[in-house]
Amino acid sequence: MTADPVDGRSVALWAGVVAVTVLLYSSALLRGWFRPWWVWCDVLLTGCLLPWVALATVGEGPAVEPHGWLMVQALSAVAVAIVALGSRGAALSVLLLLLTSLTVYQAVPAPEAAELSEHLRAVVECVALTTAGWWYLRRQGMVLDAAQGRAVLAEAARARRAERTAHHAALHDTVLATLSAIAAGRVDADAAGLRERCAREAAYVRRLVQFDQEPQPAPDAAGGAVDVGAALEEAVRAAEGLGLRVEAQYHAVPAVPPHVAGALAAAVGEALNNVRRHAGTGTAFLTATAGTEGGTVEVTVADRGAGFDSRATGRHGPGTGLRRSVHGRLAGIGGWSRVDSSPGEGTVVELRWPA
Repeated sequence: MTADPVDGRSVALWAGVVAVTVLLYSSALLRGWFRPWWVWCDVLLTGCLLPWVALATVGEGPAVEPHGWLMVQALSAVAVAIVALGSRGAALSVLLLLLTSLTVYQAVPAPEAAELSEHLRAVVECVALTTAGWWYLRRQGMVLDAAQGRAVLAEAARARRAERTAHHAALHDTVLATLSAIAAGRVDADAAGLRERCAREAAYVRRLVQFDQEPQPAPDAAGGAVDVGAALEEAVRAAEGLGLRVEAQYHAVPAVPPHVAGALAAAVGEALNNVRRHAGTGTAFLTATAGTEGGTVEVTVADRGAGFDSRATGRHGPGTGLRRSVHGRLAGIGGWSRVDSSPGEGTVVELRWPA
């Protein structure tokens, strides 16, 4: 007893189906989702065209029988179409595949109605099961997204309460302590050092009021974004602790990834240190705002001090401090920085993320 010879045309058809299927699923794996035009290729080529090609080249055989492997391929095409093409695209795909099965069956000699009805029932059952499964998975995904959103909001509220607690503690240690010392007569209210301290603490109170009035950035659904204003405020407080007065303004600053907020705060800290060390003035001005494009941040640190010739030293300023700590940090996160200064006209450091 000899085995039946392998039909090269059937092998070629099978290879074509495998190629389209591999390209469809590998594209979805690499991209994260199905490309609609690849799904339509799967439906039209393997589901609608190849059965007719098989019937014309191979003739009646296992490939094009109602239960043949090529006709059953329609079930796979139906499942992917329902998931990836939406309701209208899925309905059209199912209609095309059912019509293909019906017409190919009619072209096969001596058809058996029971086999056709069983095949059509299998397609309908595949449609029902895939639709129910896809609906259930989407519903569960929405439930999980809602739960994660509530968790993120709760964490944001907790962080906000912790921030308020820290501000209250800072007010107790600074403003309240100063007012208590003045009220008790333990310090000279006309002393220059006390007036400078009161000015710094008044600026701090104004920033606290602004934080309370300013709408807070929406928390990122993935929990991966932080408030730039809070990060910059730490740099401001560090500079004020060394004797520099900072007039800070924050307006609609968006939430950004933590490493971006950290780099911006470090760059601002270095810019304020340069004001304190080189500008010959005790006051700096900080402005942080949202850029003209959504999700961008623009920060400016300015002073009215001695300044320098930025045209002679380049747009990143003299020395290694501004080049490394400001420009280097911004370049490392995909940002942009510029230093504009003239002798006797002060200095302006501009930061932007993304560039």
